[in-house]
Amino acid sequence: MFFSTIATSFLAASLVTAAPSVIKTSRSTTCTTIEQRKSWRDMTNDEKKAYIDADLCLMSLPAKMGFPGAQTRWDDLMFAHINSTNVVHDVGGFLPWHRLYMHTHLTMLKEECNYTGVQPYWEELLDVSNLTASPIFDTVYGFGGDGNGTDNCITDGPFANMTLHLGPVYEVTDHCLSRSLNENAILWANQTYLDTVMAATDYSEAWPLFSSWPHTAGHAAIGEVMLDITCSPGDPIFYLHHTNLDRLWWEWQSQNSSRLTDMTGQNVPTAEYIAQQGLYNVTDAWLDYDGDNGGNMTTLNHTLSVLGLLPNATVADVMDIQGGLLCYEYV
Repeated sequence: MFFSTIATSFLAASLVTAAPSVIKTSRSTTCTTIEQRKSWRDMTNDEKKAYIDADLCLMSLPAKMGFPGAQTRWDDLMFAHINSTNVVHDVGGFLPWHRLYMHTHLTMLKEECNYTGVQPYWEELLDVSNLTASPIFDTVYGFGGDGNGTDNCITDGPFANMTLHLGPVYEVTDHCLSRSLNENAILWANQTYLDTVMAATDYSEAWPLFSSWPHTAGHAAIGEVMLDITCSPGDPIFYLHHTNLDRLWWEWQSQNSSRLTDMTGQNVPTAEYIAQQGLYNVTDAWLDYDGDNGGNMTTLNHTLSVLGLLPNATVADVMDIQGGLLCYEYV
């Protein structure tokens, strides 16, 4: 479970609560060149350095989208998550939307920062017994370690003294990238919890389990910015964590071909969840936009938007990681 402060100010709250415009495109339906996604542990030092440098590149490029408060392309990417938070968490579209979001991040690295490598994942299961020893916290070939000082700012590694411009929650403020590692929270990524998730017989049973345990584990284990439900993509570890969650969902999907079309769940988070997280209420405009005939059930026709960073997709477009829009495998 995430814990975040109630939103107190935002330069353009109406942009956060409004449904985005529909952006359509034609796309290939054939997956021809399959990219591999692999564990951070299995990447060479040169590969790790290239990936880190690509993220640093995105953080250095100026914003393009006109989003309020955004100064860099990293901010643009964050804002797509901020704007969508109240309709992509505690809902059936949680896993499909984040699958598209991982694809968006990698596409930006490739197209804007000339990255030619793969998208890595953080295999959290391997770190449940010793979180701080994880190679993702290496200060040269990783993302730096725990936070320091009263604000828990990162002071080592490639992202030391990094300034974020968006957050917490819906605020626009300059603040440091912070962490507060939690050895207990990572235990939700252990084999016992994963076995329970993988034993789910259908998506209606599976998605809340994915959200509750392996998802929460990574966020809460890193803490601080990663515990901010809206602005957690400010920490670059976010993308390794959610790629791992995507890997686990794909592992579950791969157990039965029927799971490539198994989609359900609510489109509107519960009132309790909205209040607990300090999120804006979901408006009727979102439900009209969703593609589910204004209803509160996620379908394969459900619209997924990253606010124009990439064209809109549907849930159906991302159900198969080799379905055409996506073309990758996990190793």
